[in-house]
Amino acid sequence: MSIARPTFLGQKYAFLVVAVIFVCLLAAAGLRSSPSVLLVPWEKSFGWSRDTTSLAAAIGIFLYGLVGPFAAALMQSFGIRRTLLCALALMSGATMLSTLMTETWHLIATWGVLTGLGSGAIALVMGATITNRWFATNRGLVMGLLTASTATGTLIFIPLLSMLAELGSWPLVTWTVALVAAALIPLVWWLLPERPSDMGLIPYGATEAPPPAGPAQNPLVFAVAALGRASKKADFWFLFATFWICGFTTNGLVGTHLLSFCGDMGLAVTTAAGVLALMGFFDLFGTTASGWLTDRYDPRKLLFMYYGLRGLSLVYLPYTDFSLASLSVFAVFYGLDWIATVPPTVKLAVEAFGERDGPVVFGWIAAGHQLGAASAAFFAGWMRVQQGNYFEAFVIAGVTAVIAAGLSLLIRGRKQAALAAA
Repeated sequence: MSIARPTFLGQKYAFLVVAVIFVCLLAAAGLRSSPSVLLVPWEKSFGWSRDTTSLAAAIGIFLYGLVGPFAAALMQSFGIRRTLLCALALMSGATMLSTLMTETWHLIATWGVLTGLGSGAIALVMGATITNRWFATNRGLVMGLLTASTATGTLIFIPLLSMLAELGSWPLVTWTVALVAAALIPLVWWLLPERPSDMGLIPYGATEAPPPAGPAQNPLVFAVAALGRASKKADFWFLFATFWICGFTTNGLVGTHLLSFCGDMGLAVTTAAGVLALMGFFDLFGTTASGWLTDRYDPRKLLFMYYGLRGLSLVYLPYTDFSLASLSVFAVFYGLDWIATVPPTVKLAVEAFGERDGPVVFGWIAAGHQLGAASAAFFAGWMRVQQGNYFEAFVIAGVTAVIAAGLSLLIRGRKQAALAAA
């Protein structure tokens, strides 16, 4: 059946596609950040310990990343639109089911496994795939904007969900997330074509149509084969290691445990959520600016700067007085840098592994990001149980970020390798 879409935009329809994906990405980010406001309500309602609830969050974060390369390959064969529709339906259904949970395995199955699989298909790899398919120019800027949707999801959802959780109604938090995901299904069905050519268009900034897509491949075989080719290059392992540390120092640590850390220090939930929202607000600008910078400067040097500054901010936090002023300084400083690492990492992956393999290889690199995030989500919760505080967890994370800064300079990329061979 033919779908009537607004065609008067011409090549600029690519920006409408970006807007649709932006909204879907921020919804997925809102879902993935929800456990940060639900940990305490779950513990109060069911008597579960912090390490148990952190385990569910860690599994969700891990699958969120592990699905990435397979989702990227699935988009190549099954289609972006179909993949996105199925993912939204899974996210909505899984969160609805969680309102019926009574046992810890229910928590792990819904908020760990199912939401991890669903949100993992609506992640950074989707942004990379859309950017490469719909844009021939300004790719760094577009990728930066789509990456910033993660922070915007936090900005929109966390304060609202924190207020609902503070009222003691964790199912209301769950229903809010589920209904938002469900509401996006008709929007995607109507406005998202598979390729520019489906509307008689070419990618934005292109002067001629790209070559036709090759025959569909088995997504599992394609994803594994791309990993096999990439794993033979040192750049893959440097990118994987730095992005593992990126996840360890963002989603898993700050995204999951900052609210609880602030609560330990006597701050109200809504105040702590405001700190996260401020971070999200500044990351919207920081990550978009990072995309603009990536189009113009050496991405390796950008990564060195981002990881170094992030490490210093994480070491700084435990030694503050946790006043609103000191937390605001941290929120601005850390927020500008939160996921600014994504655009230069995507560019280096495409440079090193090509247009065809690049998005899928980035999916594997992003899996490293979420593996690091899952490690931090569990590790920080375990440290909280063992030590009675989060101090050491944040300092350790800061040190790993400084290590990532040094590793960033070892990445060669296709352009650097060509210069060395000349």
